[in-house]
Amino acid sequence: MSYKSNSLKYLALQKFKKNFWGVFSFGFVVFVGIISVFAYVFAPDNSQYANQMHLSIHSKQPGFKVLMLIIPSQLKIEQSLVDKIFFGTKITDTETPISEYNVVERKLTYTEYASDGLKGVEKSVDLEVFPNQSVDGFIKERTFLFGTDKYGRDLLSRILVGARISFFIGFVAVFISLLLGILMGSIAGYFGGKIDAMIMWIINVTWSIPTLLLVIAITLALGKGFWQVFIAVGLTMWVEVARVVRGQVISVKEQQYVTAARALGFNDFRIITKHILPNIMAPVIVISAANFASAILIESGLSFLGIGAQPPMASWGAMIKDHYNYIILGKPYLAIIPGLCIMSLVMAFMLIGNALRDALDVKS
Repeated sequence: MSYKSNSLKYLALQKFKKNFWGVFSFGFVVFVGIISVFAYVFAPDNSQYANQMHLSIHSKQPGFKVLMLIIPSQLKIEQSLVDKIFFGTKITDTETPISEYNVVERKLTYTEYASDGLKGVEKSVDLEVFPNQSVDGFIKERTFLFGTDKYGRDLLSRILVGARISFFIGFVAVFISLLLGILMGSIAGYFGGKIDAMIMWIINVTWSIPTLLLVIAITLALGKGFWQVFIAVGLTMWVEVARVVRGQVISVKEQQYVTAARALGFNDFRIITKHILPNIMAPVIVISAANFASAILIESGLSFLGIGAQPPMASWGAMIKDHYNYIILGKPYLAIIPGLCIMSLVMAFMLIGNALRDALDVKS
């Protein structure tokens, strides 16, 4: 005889599974997470930050193909496999788009690619620079599925690598906001009195400052950079968590099981962590999903303003900033593609939040 659990966790999980858009969004977020972690494995351009520039093929349409000549470098850099997988390959070889080539008298003569019907510069290189004095394997046809940006970089690779910032800023920012929000909110709600008044004053002052303005101030104080943005966004999102936790703690701390815990002599720390917090996490989980989406939008806004992730680091917001003027220049996909990526990821987190809200609603 099989045993069917009737626990609240089991019932909430079953309700979540019945929500198609919630499950679909969760799968999409997992997919984006895998892409962001192993971006350099999937990216056609696996150089660090996907930053291989070819100005002669800038702003090309999706599906553009060109012959790419790779001239080996004498400089060799030792790099571990793990470093290549997670941080990209340090490229020392020279890549040059070409339109035609031929081998004559132990020399490779090639014509550099030039757009708009122009003829490129003819150059030559000794075959001695190639292993075994053969160009086999060093001239390949390269296809740019999403086209190239205004610097001639592979747009698909930049999108894949840029997913890492947008995805991980959600985790880091939400972690910081949960850490501070749960700590401050539980202390304020449980102890009350002057402690509650002081913490609420801090919350209200922080809340009154516009989020983007506060993030800009923190970013400028900590400096421009990758981790500074993560910390700045996290430090601005904790107040909402703290207010929710405080309200939940106030409503729960007078329950009978909390009174029983006090009668048994348990200390305040154990009562808060073991008895109160596990019973108020449902709204906190829902608000965390919404904070994921907010963190992604804030980071994109900061990168668009130029104070987020700094070049040559790939960021969806920075990609929109670099190409927004191309919307009226006949190549809107350069800004629309990263914009759609931001929109889809934010929407996925919002749909997950809605599904979690319905699943954790004990009244339904």
